Amino acid sequence: MYARFFGLRQQPFSIAPDPRYLYMSERHREALAHLLYGVRGGGGFVLLTGEIGAGKTTVCRCFLEQIPKRCNVAYIFNPKQTVTELLRSVCDEFRIPRRPEGATVKDYVDALNEFLLHTHSVGQTSVLIIDEAQNLSADVLEQLRLLTNLETNERKLLQIVLIGQPELRTMLARPELEQLAQRVIARFHLQALTPKETVQYIRHRLAVAGMNRPLPFERDALKRIHQLSRGVPRRINLLCDRALLGAYAGNRPAVDAAIVDKAAAEVFDGTLPPETTPARPGWQRAAMAAAAVGGLALAVWAGVAYERRAAAGATAAAAPASAVALAASAPASAVAAAASAATAAASAASAAAAAVPADPKAVLASAFRSEKDAWRALATQWKLTLDDGEPCAAAAKQQLQCFRSSSTLALIRLLDRPVLLTLQPGGGKPAYALLTGLSMRQATLRTEVGLQALPLASLAEVWRGEFATLWRSPPGYADGAPVDWLSTQLAAAQGMPAPSAPTRFDAALRSRLNAFQVAQGLKPDGLAGPLTLMQINRATGVDEPQLQDER
Repeated sequence: MYARFFGLRQQPFSIAPDPRYLYMSERHREALAHLLYGVRGGGGFVLLTGEIGAGKTTVCRCFLEQIPKRCNVAYIFNPKQTVTELLRSVCDEFRIPRRPEGATVKDYVDALNEFLLHTHSVGQTSVLIIDEAQNLSADVLEQLRLLTNLETNERKLLQIVLIGQPELRTMLARPELEQLAQRVIARFHLQALTPKETVQYIRHRLAVAGMNRPLPFERDALKRIHQLSRGVPRRINLLCDRALLGAYAGNRPAVDAAIVDKAAAEVFDGTLPPETTPARPGWQRAAMAAAAVGGLALAVWAGVAYERRAAAGATAAAAPASAVALAASAPASAVAAAASAATAAASAASAAAAAVPADPKAVLASAFRSEKDAWRALATQWKLTLDDGEPCAAAAKQQLQCFRSSSTLALIRLLDRPVLLTLQPGGGKPAYALLTGLSMRQATLRTEVGLQALPLASLAEVWRGEFATLWRSPPGYADGAPVDWLSTQLAAAQGMPAPSAPTRFDAALRSRLNAFQVAQGLKPDGLAGPLTLMQINRATGVDEPQLQDER
């Protein structure tokens, strides 16, 4: 209706999952890489989760367009089925001839196994994609786990991609599904768009729809769209579509904030998202969360504990969540158990949140002047002490390697470990700060005077990309990982059986290494360099410190 008025060829904000309109933010590219890894990986599960409307299905449709020709795909979009019904659906999707009426689970599994063996023998792979996987029952999830046991001596025959809402992650954390969770070889949670990405998303969809004139949204309107939509693409689509219709109806050349608010009242049924409504005081939120399961005494305790933490300078801690979890599992001792756990959680959160707001000058004034002192501060994150000698040589004696690079915060987020930042005072000698926490807005830095919080925009004034960190090297490491260790660890990371014989660094191992690098967001060069080995450590649960994410 409004397309011609704004110079568009078609409606730009349809909620249909059209791959042409897929805006590939950094998060969406990572999500797509994980799905592609599901094709190239060696079996097991790939997990993609995200909020309702975050773009999971659209990413999946884009993925389906990039599947290799010799890959068979079964796509299940209605998983609310019994075990037998789901197996029948999978066989139908793979075009396996129908079993007779009254076929058992074994009949379907045998037919599926025969199909997978045949396709494997002719060089084909098979992938099962299940959308809305949070609707799967525990029985069906267990049967899916058993399907990943279908294998040859070389590899598993079926890769399974589970796509669902955040509660899917909660489901897989249940003790009874631990065996399945251990077979997840890659997982990614698709988060909402940032304010900047929201604007880019709107521009992208309008450009695809044929717009070649200035953006028909005023700056305040764009800010309001992000606030009301929370950065969720489907909500952005609904809001922008109705706002453009409102501007068209009023013969307005551009959408302003007032039009956005009116559109929101219509498409969101007069209700605002939680982030746009006034928040309750912290003690009330803590008390309400605790009271839900722990009764009045726990509620009062949680409120008092919160206020004490707030008075000490801490932000809203995770104490109520810990209290709720313990109260639910041990109601007879809810108050005492929850109080103990919540105190510990609040103390940890308080320590993480104790960073003093600072500016670049304050950080530079208190930064480490000695590089050796900075390395020793980093070593404390690893719970070890370096002697007075050369730091990297001392670390190597404890199976730790130094790594230096010049890159961006994106790589540091990926590595997810404390790092030393080399700061550059104007015309002076370099100084050093230990990065211990990183959010989308600020960095938490440890200097000689303690923790300081610095906005990322301010960090750019004194940091040019140089950083260093530590990582735990494999046994026998000498500028390269032993091939047997590499093969075994890759198998663990990818949910494959451990190799039973000595391994050569051949084309098959390089291909597995490439697939792992793609899933981890690294350059797929097939080389086991320090960055790749760090991510293998992370994927296999090697004990290494992590950055704190103070959202």
